[in-house]
Parts: sequence; structure tokens; C-alpha cells
Amino acid sequence: MSNLGGNRPTLFSVELRTQQWPTMVEWYRCVLGLRVLVRVVDDGYALLAAGDTRLALLQRPDADQSSRRWSLGFEVADLESIQARLIEAGTEIIKIKEDPEGFRELVATDPDGNRIRLFVWSAGR
Repeated sequence: MSNLGGNRPTLFSVELRTQQWPTMVEWYRCVLGLRVLVRVVDDGYALLAAGDTRLALLQRPDADQSSRRWSLGFEVADLESIQARLIEAGTEIIKIKEDPEGFRELVATDPDGNRIRLFVWSAGR
């Protein structure tokens, strides 16, 4: 269903280019728990469900290094269980903090070094 009636675009997906496509697909699927909607191995393309938005992973031999200019932010229901999966997978956790705005946040990196923010609203919010 299109949301262009108000002439405002709807973010369908974020595309992430990588040189290590199989590793990235499995990390986002197994560690973060995103559901794979489409996987075309011959084309190096995967589309994963991330709530109302999707994450597209594209195999590209000339993919640039990760950038600190952006991060992927995911709202989660259980930060502790995802933190345990991240640690078990050997993922670098950069910081964990309680924010005065009323949420707990964990910042980590995916296998390419892209910054991932995971947060949960504090009780009573």
C-alpha cells in the first residue's frame, strides 16, 4: 500500500553494501534475529525484515569501509537477551548506558564494523 498520497516518502529499506555478504546475512539473521524475506545467493542480495523497514544487504567487491557518520538503530523488547547473543557471537560492544531520556542503550558493531544501536524503553514509559 502506497503512502504517497500526502507526498511524503516512506522509508522502505536501508541498503548496506558489503564484501562479506554471507557473514553479514547470518549475523543479522542469527545474532540480531532479523527475518530473511528474500535471499538471492547468485546475486549476493538479501532483504531482511526490521520492523516496518527492511535492511537490504548487497554483495559488492568494492564496498567501502564502515563509516561513523551513521548507525542503524533498533528498538528491542529484551536488551539483555540480545546482549548475550552479541557476546556469544564475539561482537564488539562499544558501550552500554542508561539514558536520562528514559531508555537503555547498547552500542555495538556488525562484522563490517558498522555501528549498531539497540535500545529498550525503561519501565514506566
